[in-house]
Amino acid sequence: MKDYRDILTIKQQRHGIIQLNRPEKMNALSHNLRAELFDALKDFEMDPEVRTIIIRGSGRAFSAGYDLSGVSQTSDDRDYVEKRSGLPNVGPIHPGQGQWPQHLLSGYWQIWECTKPVIAQVHGYCLAGGTELASMCDLMVVAEDAIIGYPPVRAMTPVDIIYHPWHMHMRKVRELLYTGDSVTGREAVELGWANRAVPIDRLCEVTESLAERIANIDGPMLQMTKRQINRVYEIMGFRTSLQVGGDIQELGRVRPGGETFGRIARENGLKAALDWRDGPFGDYGAAPPDAPKPAAATW
Repeated sequence: MKDYRDILTIKQQRHGIIQLNRPEKMNALSHNLRAELFDALKDFEMDPEVRTIIIRGSGRAFSAGYDLSGVSQTSDDRDYVEKRSGLPNVGPIHPGQGQWPQHLLSGYWQIWECTKPVIAQVHGYCLAGGTELASMCDLMVVAEDAIIGYPPVRAMTPVDIIYHPWHMHMRKVRELLYTGDSVTGREAVELGWANRAVPIDRLCEVTESLAERIANIDGPMLQMTKRQINRVYEIMGFRTSLQVGGDIQELGRVRPGGETFGRIARENGLKAALDWRDGPFGDYGAAPPDAPKPAAATW
């Protein structure tokens, strides 16, 4: 296993585990973390002993989303970042306007096209970009008390990756994206967004048991089955809809008022911007001190 900075990698039986490991930042998806994740994904894909891959988080969260604090600016000593763009190496750079959502999609297509099934093991907070990472995996196993949502639609931009209509009913899609509200892990299963919800102290056991159950199928068969499923969804418009959604996300960024969140963050700090965004809703970071909080990782 490689000595990464922001992730851990583990091999157990016939599955590999990629663990996001910035617990002090709630596993915020910095450029380097995402770059290391994609590198580890390729290593496990090439490992003949690994048939399934699990992505999970350390500490209090699967991931609180993309790193908005500025530390995602990457120094030259990071080995897994594209030196020309400063972003993870996901193939095309997409320079210029609209780079961000198209760059993200280029990364997530690597999970989509990975020849091995990828399972998201979700606990704690799974927000914004964290939901994109989890939702682009083949399967999601979640803690019952996980908090899963996309609050940036309240004030920043529409979603980067418009996966929602592919996982749940139109009425619920509209509710979640018109409000930025969250659901619990148990509710995510009821909506069809996740596969299974279990108490957090059983999350590893259930996820790894599912990974090993899938691993009973030989690798080439799994590869063909995943490709077959992918192509059906692509014929139905999955790729095109996500690409068009990225174009609209960019329009949302440059709309009148689209700079307000960033201006508040620059002038008063990120917390002030988050309080401004979520304060009227009384949830996420603006929730009352006695509001229920999901359990932290037990692994």
